[in-house]
Amino acid sequence: MKPAKFEYLRPSMIKDALQYLEDYGEDAKIISGGQSLVPVLNMRLSTPKYLIDVSRIKELNYIKLDGSVIAIGALTRHYEVEESELISKYCPLLIEGIKNVGHPQIRSRGTIGGSIAHADPSAELPCMLSALRGEIVIIGPDGERTVPTDEFFLTYLLTSLEPTELVKEIRFPIINENFGSAFIEMTRRHGDFALVEVAAVVGLDESGNISSVQLAVGGAGPTPIVLEDIEDFLIGKEPTEHIITEAVGSIEDYLDPEGDLHSSAEYRVHLASILTKRALQTAINRVPKGMMA
Repeated sequence: MKPAKFEYLRPSMIKDALQYLEDYGEDAKIISGGQSLVPVLNMRLSTPKYLIDVSRIKELNYIKLDGSVIAIGALTRHYEVEESELISKYCPLLIEGIKNVGHPQIRSRGTIGGSIAHADPSAELPCMLSALRGEIVIIGPDGERTVPTDEFFLTYLLTSLEPTELVKEIRFPIINENFGSAFIEMTRRHGDFALVEVAAVVGLDESGNISSVQLAVGGAGPTPIVLEDIEDFLIGKEPTEHIITEAVGSIEDYLDPEGDLHSSAEYRVHLASILTKRALQTAINRVPKGMMA
């Protein structure tokens, strides 16, 4: 199929893009890399009257260290993150996860801000951002606001982004160099969206007990799910197989998956349990020896 007729607009500055959004509101859609939106347009699941291409706004393409976070401009492409030495040093989880996004052709066009704004609960970036307790910087006619993930992701493909606003920046907290991290997902075929995915970050104290843990699951509910109760249970405990199994044993209480043609809800819960244990153990094994917090 072909998309419905639309008027194509291509601003080169943020202020012009915001003006278009203010003028056309819900009749307009933002496009950057187009990897998520173009298929939706082609299937006519969305029929905007105006398509605003923001790919020329160079001020939204950057990766920089800003205190304790890595700030990534919304128009930064996946491959730029994948190849970033800064991210490799301060947030290796992000590189591990982003290598699972589609294929190289998709990562060469898709943008970080586009993936976050699309808010697919099976996508890798929302899951990692949730595990790290990251933030989304939004810009609109009234200025900027910074939103945590639990207030940004509302349900399937729906965020708290207003029709007159843009995602400007995504802020990923850096990972302590003494911590270990892991991203694991299960897909039917390489490059597909995950049936279930898990992001984990773990720190150990001088005794080898768990001092810090951050854990999120994607694909098992309408938004990425932060497993706070499991995190709390693990703090202060020895990271044995028994303890990890006990911690994950209640995981079905926190998940809300739906069955579809790819997987039943029950299978997604089963996968979440297995992958969470695996991600935790992998993250623990990656804690640098002799560098426990």
